[in-house]
Amino acid sequence: MERALAVPRLPPHDPGTPALSVVDMHTGGEPLRIVLAGCPEVVGPTLLAKRRYMRQHLDHLRRRLMFEPRGHRDMYGAVLVPSELPDAHLGVLFLHNEGYSSMCGHAVLALGRFAVDFGLVPAPPAAAREARVNIHCPCGLVAAFVECEGGRSRGPVRFHSVPAFALATDLLVDVPGRGKMVVDIAYGGAFYAFVSAEKVGLDVCSAKTRDLVDAASAVTEAVKAQFKINHPESEDLSFLYGTILTDGKDTYSEEPTTNICVFADEQVDRSPTGSGVTARIALQYHKGLLELNQTRAFKSSATGSVFTGKAVREAKCGDFKAVIVEVSGQAHYTGTASFIVENDDPLRDGFLLK
Repeated sequence: MERALAVPRLPPHDPGTPALSVVDMHTGGEPLRIVLAGCPEVVGPTLLAKRRYMRQHLDHLRRRLMFEPRGHRDMYGAVLVPSELPDAHLGVLFLHNEGYSSMCGHAVLALGRFAVDFGLVPAPPAAAREARVNIHCPCGLVAAFVECEGGRSRGPVRFHSVPAFALATDLLVDVPGRGKMVVDIAYGGAFYAFVSAEKVGLDVCSAKTRDLVDAASAVTEAVKAQFKINHPESEDLSFLYGTILTDGKDTYSEEPTTNICVFADEQVDRSPTGSGVTARIALQYHKGLLELNQTRAFKSSATGSVFTGKAVREAKCGDFKAVIVEVSGQAHYTGTASFIVENDDPLRDGFLLK
């Protein structure tokens, strides 16, 4: 009979560097690594100030968690922090391969389940079918609604977005090596450029991912160079997060419309992209292609996973006419981990292959 190995709680590591304990989830295939313990206090009077503090003082933790050998170039993360908003149950900072996002829909869907199951909100009554979780994201307060059974999460989650709006439509952009093309820019907690993949000579449903990434990245860089992004309420939110290539099927249909989102440093979203769905719904509503409470399905060309979205009511963001968008999707748990550091590890804070 083989002798069982005695497994220590943690392997040898630097005792001065706390282990980072995480819960891993995914939503439609897009990962989310939620930090449970080990992160130092993130200082700041507001969530946006905390975001700036983490970027300036704790960025090595982002690299340690997102990059290889503990992660990969498409890993996504969340650090939970206190919120200054009285109605918020929790605040969150989003991590990716380049830095810190202002909004992440797939993460909100996962965090809704996590907040219920890990006691971050009052336990829902056993008979309750849904629990509300108010999540303060850098873009603002987002309400998640979590299906429950027996006081625990189950099934899909939906969220109501911050006011989403079209920033620019039919914008002519000169993309080096690809020519001039018309793009739209819309906001769903983050700004995205939207263009039909057909305009860059690709089929979003069948093209190689590398080709889609190259095309989307070229559009992103061209828009950044030729168009100034301005959010009406905050300079912290005034940046282009990425480009979403679509199948061009913007007119309402009961059939899913397919897209792929390439954001940050050529990071590929495996899900249909929650904030991207929000922005795309706002864009379609702005163009008169959707009515209020008309639900559309959005399919990821990367994994085939599906989110649904609908504009639930009109709103304002500065002088922009906007809508509140409801996005629904399914998140799943995948595991837990504790990440450590050894003093003599030259790659302690991670690396990425280009």
